[in-house]
Amino acid sequence: MKTNYTTVTELPGNKASKEQLARLYHRYHFASSFCKNKDVLEVACGPGIGLGYLAKGANKVVGGDIDEKILRYAYDAYKSRENVEIRKVDAHKLPFEENIFDAVILYEAIYYLSQPEKFIDEAKRILREDGILIICTVNKDWADFNPSPYSFKYFSAPELCKMLNQRFSNVKLYGSFPTSTDSTKDKILSLIKRTAIALHLIPKTMKGKESLKRIFFGKLMFIPPEVKDGMAEYNEPVFISCTYPNSQYKVLYAVAYVQDQQSQIS
Repeated sequence: MKTNYTTVTELPGNKASKEQLARLYHRYHFASSFCKNKDVLEVACGPGIGLGYLAKGANKVVGGDIDEKILRYAYDAYKSRENVEIRKVDAHKLPFEENIFDAVILYEAIYYLSQPEKFIDEAKRILREDGILIICTVNKDWADFNPSPYSFKYFSAPELCKMLNQRFSNVKLYGSFPTSTDSTKDKILSLIKRTAIALHLIPKTMKGKESLKRIFFGKLMFIPPEVKDGMAEYNEPVFISCTYPNSQYKVLYAVAYVQDQQSQIS
């Protein structure tokens, strides 16, 4: 049976909390500095909310996803954008020749892949010799972590680094959105959420979660069709160790370089 990813995807028009929108913006602002004047592929791009933001500085941006229903949003949004291309792709077998991209991005999707190693091999195959792979994923060691119903495997910081280090010359790991807070309200909300997760009371769909978000976070905002500067505050992610599990951040970023950075400089 074909998986319907529309129920777990952040789609334009859906309602989201302030932090959810901040995370969405953060992903693409972080990636943009790696994409200037580059040829970029985002795998599992969903409705393409971040493609236009990347395309402002990139040479060319290709957005690919396996779900054609979700891709309709991207097709409609970017049909007149000359440097944005939308294609149906399977992350396990990317339909591209070798060495044609400078950057490959996979955001909040590695846990939906039945064989993530195959995607990483494919990403390396299509990257140029100075290319990079950027992965963003929720941190499974975050105390409030709640898995998606369609997920296969979530990675800890060491697990993600190990898988990438087997294929790339240099891997750097970053954490973002700290889990610690001194707010009594936030501590209470965290306890309630963990209890709801343990009792399997969290809805499985994005739409279903909206009512809970409204209770916990107050007024919700609509997810925009495209990421824009100023839609949220941006704080630089923090470099973290690949050696030990990390529970201090909700989000992990991995940046894997085909060549060692020193080799690229020389």
